Amino acid sequence: MPQNEGHPHDGAPHARFEEELGSILRATGDGFSTDGRRELVEGGLQRGRRRLLRRRLAVTGGVLALAAVGIGGAYGGSLLGPTGDATSTSVAAPPRPTHADGTGSPKDQRPEGGVPVKDLAAVLKAHTPAGQWQFDTLDGEGQSVTGVYDDGKGTAGVSVGLYRAGTGGEAGKDQVTCPDKALVRYDRCADGRLPSGDRIMVLQGYVYPDGREETKNWRAVLLTKDGFLVDANEYNAAAEKGAAITRENPPFSPSQLKALVTAEAWRPLLKKLGAPPKPDPGTPQLPPVPSAAAVQATLRSLLPKGATVVSHGGGDGHGYVVLDDGRGRSMVGVDVQPTAGTSVAEIFTGDGVVTLPDGTKVRSTQQPGEKGGEGVVWWSVDTLTPQGFRVGVSAFNAGAQYESATRDEPALTMEQLKALALSPKWQKLPLK
Repeated sequence: MPQNEGHPHDGAPHARFEEELGSILRATGDGFSTDGRRELVEGGLQRGRRRLLRRRLAVTGGVLALAAVGIGGAYGGSLLGPTGDATSTSVAAPPRPTHADGTGSPKDQRPEGGVPVKDLAAVLKAHTPAGQWQFDTLDGEGQSVTGVYDDGKGTAGVSVGLYRAGTGGEAGKDQVTCPDKALVRYDRCADGRLPSGDRIMVLQGYVYPDGREETKNWRAVLLTKDGFLVDANEYNAAAEKGAAITRENPPFSPSQLKALVTAEAWRPLLKKLGAPPKPDPGTPQLPPVPSAAAVQATLRSLLPKGATVVSHGGGDGHGYVVLDDGRGRSMVGVDVQPTAGTSVAEIFTGDGVVTLPDGTKVRSTQQPGEKGGEGVVWWSVDTLTPQGFRVGVSAFNAGAQYESATRDEPALTMEQLKALALSPKWQKLPLK
């Protein structure tokens, strides 16, 4: 499968990445992977990421929404949105920590607080190279600071945010895990655990995963062992979006980003955030889904004979493969939602929806891709049983939605997609 790469690709802009990142990778203890080699289907995604995905599906009924929903979402999400439309959230979106992953101790049940913005700015300035700064505002309190940095080589937008990830043992881990490169466009990424017990991710990516603009977003996110997030972002433009590129790369190297988010000066400010509100005990439990490994194995078992899988990935309740039959790569994805919820019913109405004799509804669509890949087409079959068991499959004529088409049509026909989605194997999978 595609690997989350902590080593440099071929190419000039990041030729010194490994050297710069050495301070992050060196002597970091157990659990750190410099090349990010991690089979997402072996053992599934972290439970926290699974909760985020399942919460989204439970509320919106969305099957197959784009996996690249950013650091704060579920990287291993799905391919289509709740109405069959692809989402387009950038990988550069700031984190949205989960507040339902544990209750904490009673003394910690204070509303999440703010920090004087001037204090955030002071720490940011003190732990970055000398340069001129202009900040949006230094008044009041908040959880983040945004400014423009100028070292004489071009202005660059920079931001740092402090967040409470939650109090559960796995809260926030998805935010410091390198995304699947088949789904998110980036050049380098490394993640792992530091000797202190904190977790860190350093990513060199882009604001727009579809490449519509070449604005770069380099990012470091620290998850402290007591559940706080320090998230630093920088760009090679004066702002994240809508600003002209001013320099080849953002100003701070990966090692400088690491030094910024791990600075001890953030610790007193993090304590001012308090704890997330206590979850409502009446909140319904999220419905169970099949494990990542089960979905992946079933998907591969249902592929036509002779289909060559060149990469694969996914998470609990969903998975994908990239096929290559010698005529170009083609991504095929599936989402399995045993309890779709009543909000999904409206999707299966109107023209193009067929009801089978057993009451299962089938919605088939063929349309252009929506993630910027030139010439990409997107074929999908979405099914819903009378009991609310939903399976949706999609296929593209490219190895990734944001890449250019490699063939005229996807590797699977619409009839093959329909047969895959309607297979009784999906309903036999154990849930977790």
